[in-house]
Amino acid sequence: MDLRKELNKAGGFKNLELLAKQVVEGFIAGMHKSPFHGFSAEFAEHKIYNQGESTKHIDWKLYAKTDRLHTKRYDEETNLRCHLIVDNSASMHYPESAGSTIANLNKISFSVLACACLMHILKKQRDAVGLSIYSDDYDFYSPEKGSERHHQMLLSELSNSVINLKKTDTTETYKYLHLIAEKIHRRSLIFVFTDMFQTSEDDEKIFEALRHLKYNKHEVVVFHVFDKEKELNFNFDNRPKRFVDIETGETIDLYPDTIKDNYEKAVDTYFKNLKLRCSQYRIKYVEADINKGFDKILSTYMIERQKFA
Repeated sequence: MDLRKELNKAGGFKNLELLAKQVVEGFIAGMHKSPFHGFSAEFAEHKIYNQGESTKHIDWKLYAKTDRLHTKRYDEETNLRCHLIVDNSASMHYPESAGSTIANLNKISFSVLACACLMHILKKQRDAVGLSIYSDDYDFYSPEKGSERHHQMLLSELSNSVINLKKTDTTETYKYLHLIAEKIHRRSLIFVFTDMFQTSEDDEKIFEALRHLKYNKHEVVVFHVFDKEKELNFNFDNRPKRFVDIETGETIDLYPDTIKDNYEKAVDTYFKNLKLRCSQYRIKYVEADINKGFDKILSTYMIERQKFA
């Protein structure tokens, strides 16, 4: 079943909000066995008490159950501003014939659902969220807000991005990251979902743009979205195949085994360089294999959320 065709019939992710809720609830259920035990299922309505805060809003009933101090949260509280950035270039629509289940998504669908999951948590936490989507243009921007109407608008834009495939020779990621950086003025937690496909000449420009995003003391996390089986391990049977560049349309005919070793070495070197450069600039780099689910995305959020507070 072709995911994009099915989503096109439905106008994108038909139940994106419901899917995100299910993913988050499954993650929370497993948190009791993880380093995030203290967050428990009640985290959506409470925050951990920090020494020196007023004791006025401590939930003593919850303390009796958990032996941990939490304070109640209220609708007017917005302790975090988060901006989600989604690369919707043609290469993000690989693989083209992904299945229509959570376990078998392509890169853009994975990124969209991951964003919806983060939005679900941010909404429950009364935090503000903004969204930027780019491809061959700056397709969408909305500043950080916390209203239900805003939340539904962002879900709609995310859903539509799955079926909005634009054919383009190149995507100048660095250009749009600079534009986004100019728009985010208040300190925010910024998540970037991208497959980091660009020409070697653009590598330095990408990191200049990411450094720009860190301006004003923003915290930046790059989720490097890829299909490990195909794009890193190059697992194709050794029959003659035609490989097509999804962005330029250029083709090459070959037997996969003739380039497998050299390809994997080159990609491994590229990944290591990305990690090193991000580390140098104090940008958090997270590998996001679309075949591994969303726990890594959500646990990274939990860690960064604690650091940001």
